[in-house]
Amino acid sequence: MKVICSTLNAKYIHTNLAIRCLKAYASPEYDVKLKEYTIKDPVMNIVSDLHQQKADVIGFSCYIWNIEETLKVINMLKKIDTELRIVLGGPEVSYDTKEWMEKYPEIDYVVMGEGEQTFKQLLTELETTNNLQNVHGVAYRDTAGKIVITPQRNKLDLKELPSPFRFSEDIPHLGKRVTYIETSRGCPFSCQFCLSSIEVGVRYFERDRIKEDIRYLMANGAKTIKFVDRTFNISRSYAMEMFRFLIDEHLPGTVFQFEITADIMRPEVIEFLNQEAPKGLFRFEIGVQSTNDYTNELVMRKQNFAKLTRTVTMVKEGKKIDQHLDLIAGLPGEDYSSFRKTFNDVFEMRPEELQLGFLKMLRGTGVRLRAAEHNYVYMDHSPYEILSNNVLPFDDIVRIKQVEDVLEKYWNDHRMDTTVEYLVTHVFPTPFDFFQEFGSYWDEQGWSRIGHQLEDLFRRLFSFLQQKSVEDMDVIIGLMKYDYLIKHKYKPRKPWWEHTLEKSSRTKIYSLLSESPMLAGEDFSQLKLDEKDLYKHTVLEHLSFDLTKYLNTGEIDKHPGYLLAYFDPSSQNTHVFSFLER
Repeated sequence: MKVICSTLNAKYIHTNLAIRCLKAYASPEYDVKLKEYTIKDPVMNIVSDLHQQKADVIGFSCYIWNIEETLKVINMLKKIDTELRIVLGGPEVSYDTKEWMEKYPEIDYVVMGEGEQTFKQLLTELETTNNLQNVHGVAYRDTAGKIVITPQRNKLDLKELPSPFRFSEDIPHLGKRVTYIETSRGCPFSCQFCLSSIEVGVRYFERDRIKEDIRYLMANGAKTIKFVDRTFNISRSYAMEMFRFLIDEHLPGTVFQFEITADIMRPEVIEFLNQEAPKGLFRFEIGVQSTNDYTNELVMRKQNFAKLTRTVTMVKEGKKIDQHLDLIAGLPGEDYSSFRKTFNDVFEMRPEELQLGFLKMLRGTGVRLRAAEHNYVYMDHSPYEILSNNVLPFDDIVRIKQVEDVLEKYWNDHRMDTTVEYLVTHVFPTPFDFFQEFGSYWDEQGWSRIGHQLEDLFRRLFSFLQQKSVEDMDVIIGLMKYDYLIKHKYKPRKPWWEHTLEKSSRTKIYSLLSESPMLAGEDFSQLKLDEKDLYKHTVLEHLSFDLTKYLNTGEIDKHPGYLLAYFDPSSQNTHVFSFLER
């Protein structure tokens, strides 16, 4: 019997851990072949490739991001080969299973919940007696066409599961893709918007095996390893042991990502990381979701925002670990005004990334089961995103989506950090107001429907600020020029602005700098640039304020000066200097 486990990932760089767990557990009795695609691949290409494998059974790992495309694939596969047996598994089909079977007759079997043992037993029955009642946690049709759902099995002993990482065919791809690893299953919390709340308790894999897996992955070129544990730091002793191991044994260039619960992280753990962890080795993802106490109570989410803030602040001050914080718009009881406060509360911490998402009414979750209590209206198809509820009309959701659009481009992508920091601190009432006003303007101009280059982002922000008649535009333009120039490795051929210096003025300043380089400071003097270098490899712009003082103190001193960017052709490094008019 030839068996394939397949999935459609969101991006090429992603890998699917679930199908590797199934393959490992099914071995050696079954030599399962893995086939991964992306949701962007043409359906016909996927179907053609799978059909050519001439499999007897194909299993698909299903999630909200791939279910629609997966259904198209299996529909076509079944039309081509009616004898092919299709198995679906994963969180998207583990709930409302009977509905999936009724609606899509091309689905032969659904494996619910933890799939390793169930999938292997299903294969055994299909190959032998076909007595599927012996298989726990599976949905199928009996000989009369009636849908049968067997009781789910007890939880697996994770310490007995084989490693899903020892496949030679994965080795060539480890350096180019994200490797996902789990050291535990389950979550201690009961947040009603999350599928993890359904499973009670946390179970751990065998620690020494996890360490051996990580050593193996690093030795074979893995660069980005992401832990999928729902709360990596629920056990302080376990987290500390793993942090110590990763610090001691990591290879250069490796990055480890974790989902942590920030308000339970002890200060001594953060102090340890700030002292011991190499910069860039770790990355934290922290779900804040909402700072509204009433909202958190409605979704049974326990969160101490003061302690969360302490953790995020301490980690940020350590300058070792980048942090990605998550918000969810549309939670029960959180209207537009409350979400504005949530956004500002969290942005105040200046996380390296702030992800603004929208509530998805996932199958099986408490918020979906009790959707009528808050008048939720949501998409019938995946990702089941909300359209409105009793306190957040669709018009407000549209406004928040405008915030999301420019937040991603102008904060999370770090294209102009200095400028945005000035705008949210000195120009607009709050950070949310800046992103909202700019996002609405962006949408009105139709820019959300077209592509953009780096220069476009600067021109569009400039256009927005101009039409608002913002004060001190000269300062903002200077900061924008600074942000633009430090993003380049090479001298830009055509910046987004028109040069303000006359050629004669530029010649005069270059002559002065070549004769007296200390005018631009000690660091500039050490470069030993002549006039030819200055003309060929620098950009010079006039400023209306003291840039160096602002960068050091945050104060605006309206003393005119200059901005000089040197693009080193040998190292491809950019050196930026500012000096005052004499």
